[in-house]
Amino acid sequence: MKPTLIVMAAGMGSRYGGLKQMDAVGINGETLLEYSVFDAIRAGFGKVVFVIRRDFEAAFKEQVGGRFSDRIEVAYAFQALENLPAGFSVPEGRVKPWGTAQAVLACKDLVKEPFVVQNADDFYGAEAYRLMAGHLQQMPEGEGCMVGYRVRNTLSPNGSVSRGICEVKDGLLAGIAERTDIRRSEDGGIVFRADGTAVPIDEHALCSMNFWGFHPTFLECLESRFVTFLEAHGQELKSEWYIPTVVDAMIESGETRFRVLDSDAQWFGVTYPEDKPTVVEALRAMHEAGDYPARLWA
Repeated sequence: MKPTLIVMAAGMGSRYGGLKQMDAVGINGETLLEYSVFDAIRAGFGKVVFVIRRDFEAAFKEQVGGRFSDRIEVAYAFQALENLPAGFSVPEGRVKPWGTAQAVLACKDLVKEPFVVQNADDFYGAEAYRLMAGHLQQMPEGEGCMVGYRVRNTLSPNGSVSRGICEVKDGLLAGIAERTDIRRSEDGGIVFRADGTAVPIDEHALCSMNFWGFHPTFLECLESRFVTFLEAHGQELKSEWYIPTVVDAMIESGETRFRVLDSDAQWFGVTYPEDKPTVVEALRAMHEAGDYPARLWA
């Protein structure tokens, strides 16, 4: 069974401004997520599900999904604040949906096969999709996986970033430590800030860029865990339910093992507006090198 790609595209880029999921960066006006879909098709994925908001459904379908709907099955799921289990309601004053885990849960009626979850505004590289496609074909039910990137390959020259630094034992994910304000130091090393102090990070350390592989039974687990999350945090105005939080809980309980697929590929994305020219030039070079055709959807 061909795996499915779930692309989380419902959020806004607060630091970047606007719908960066629809921002043109390719030589023919392609968005970053179009490169993701192209790489997924080449790797053997059979369907892509976009998690979006209702208010930009028409524009998204016209500007993005319509470009390749003749190449791969395309479906849409909708993340909304009010999509809650019976017995729960939205607290007065809350305006944002409930996080990335809720975005995945929105796909439960559309996905019955092994699947990959990714952000819409990241470039993961063709290798990531090949690694996932190969692993998902033989991944047992009690296991998940993720692609881990070297932290040195995920930095922005225009400001600090936040990354989940992975603890890996015997190829399995043992935990994720969230680190903020990661950047190059003056001596060329990589550091993050903790209580105002610069703490070194090994540049070879693997980090999570939200590129996960799951068995379809994961969606059933999410339903019950969403109830647990809402019981604890459902009246809070800003609490969010994240995929790594669910993964950590499943590892700790022994419910599921998560294998780390090691990649030395260069990740890039538009974290800051100043990142865009670098991304545009990198994609142009890949086209010129033959990594991508002159037109993705010619």
